[in-house]
Amino acid sequence: MKALDQMQRTGLPWRHVKAGVSAIVLCALVACGGGGGGGDDGTSGASNSSGTPSNITTSTSPTTLNSATVVDSARAFTSAPWMSFYGDVSTIGNVSTVASTFHVMDVDLDPDAGNFSASDIATLKANGNNVVLSYLNIGSCENFRSYWNTVPAGFVSCQANTAAHAGTYSGYPDEMWMNPSNPAYQHLIVDYVAPRLVAQGADGFYLDNLEIVEHGTSTTNGPCNAACAQGGLDIVRMLRAKYPSLVIVMQNATSDVTRLGQTGGVSFASLLDGIAHEEVYSPSYDSQAEQQLLAWQAMNLTPNGHPFWIATLDYVGSCSATAAARTVYTRSRSHGFIPYASDSSSGQNVVCNWGF
Repeated sequence: MKALDQMQRTGLPWRHVKAGVSAIVLCALVACGGGGGGGDDGTSGASNSSGTPSNITTSTSPTTLNSATVVDSARAFTSAPWMSFYGDVSTIGNVSTVASTFHVMDVDLDPDAGNFSASDIATLKANGNNVVLSYLNIGSCENFRSYWNTVPAGFVSCQANTAAHAGTYSGYPDEMWMNPSNPAYQHLIVDYVAPRLVAQGADGFYLDNLEIVEHGTSTTNGPCNAACAQGGLDIVRMLRAKYPSLVIVMQNATSDVTRLGQTGGVSFASLLDGIAHEEVYSPSYDSQAEQQLLAWQAMNLTPNGHPFWIATLDYVGSCSATAAARTVYTRSRSHGFIPYASDSSSGQNVVCNWGF
């Protein structure tokens, strides 16, 4: 989420960087299980030496899902090439050219942002194989979103839901870490925020800031105990149950907490169509992130019969930094990943079409 917040702080145009409900009601949406749904404070709980919750449910080999509530043959995913862009139609360039160049597009379809019209979105999907994902912040809440303080009856806004607050996101004063095990917050994301994105034409979700589940409690920057971490897995299960035909991609949070996690008796990994990780190769090499992606690759997941999507999102100086981008693409592709290199100067407010 680095680039989105850079834009917000510098005043650049919109992009990403970026009455409560009871647990009983939430359990009516999907089968409860996996130890989540409780824990409002996210400030205590057992953790191992790395700070990762030690008692989150894991498995050594993910189960294959057969339930129609989580697997739907209508869910298709053409894998490459892809791009990530959080500006509006005025800065994307020629919409038809973008649609013919990229097959997977991560954009911000928050209706309050007004980034794209219905016809713009239809154009992005014009070739029939494209997948338009909308950015969806799971682990934190930005105060420039309308649902920060304004929601319909039956929901609790992010600002009002103090029980879910896990502290200000360090370095980003406009953003609050949210405990994803909080029932009212789960209800807000699954039953209000996500449906608004779908109504805009999203083919699925690009989940951000789920790395809160990796934080453990030995931090002041979004502490997350075992119940909080389990809630992060559970909220994605709720999204999958509500939208079995849509694509779900998770950015970052690629450690064993998610890779081997379980929720509601199923493998968390089996809920996803793909993952992406920021800053694997640029502006600096992150060997740990690369190893995490390779571990996911070794699972040989095939959601709905298509290859599991594993992408990298790196930041180079600008869309003219061709040499740096070429290096990123070469290193990413050498491992079978799907690369995209975005500019770092405008906060993903332009589309870089590298041509290689």
